[in-house]
Amino acid sequence: MDAIEAITRRVSVPVLSGPDVTDEQIQLLVSAALRAADHAWLRPSRYLLVRGEALAQLGDVFASTLESGERTDDAVARMKSLPLRAPLIMVSVCRVIEHPKVPRDEQLLSTGAGVQNLLNVAHAIGLGAIWRTGAITQHPLVRAAFGLTEQDVIVGFIYVGTPAGKLKEPPELNPSDFVTDWKS
Repeated sequence: MDAIEAITRRVSVPVLSGPDVTDEQIQLLVSAALRAADHAWLRPSRYLLVRGEALAQLGDVFASTLESGERTDDAVARMKSLPLRAPLIMVSVCRVIEHPKVPRDEQLLSTGAGVQNLLNVAHAIGLGAIWRTGAITQHPLVRAAFGLTEQDVIVGFIYVGTPAGKLKEPPELNPSDFVTDWKS
């Protein structure tokens, strides 16, 4: 698959299975992520790999975030199962660096652009992936489990594996619906 097709036909794949993502594939995904625009070459992006038994351990961490009023058997089981939806989770972290010319938002955008590169390459090599976010990315128990500092921001949980079924067709979008010529 060429780069243009990978970018224009990529879709999120919510249902993923094995086999495990290989170390070579992971290296390729991270290499693509690190090619994102990065003002001043700060390299704020980090990736934590969660695979194997660590997936169940992350499920325990997710379950621990439930408040006492939410803590039903079903809710605990659901939270524990969330990381088991793929053989690999790549936790994308932006380590924000104080810099006079590169604000926090620009560093977060750089890490996000890296995630998009990773998703595109995953699609190009036949893997499925989905970028998941939500309040859990900011939960103190999750942050502590990963050993994050105040400067670290979880940009998302990137679930990666083999698509467990036929990929959905991406919606057809007309670029002219999203572009306007600006005139002052």
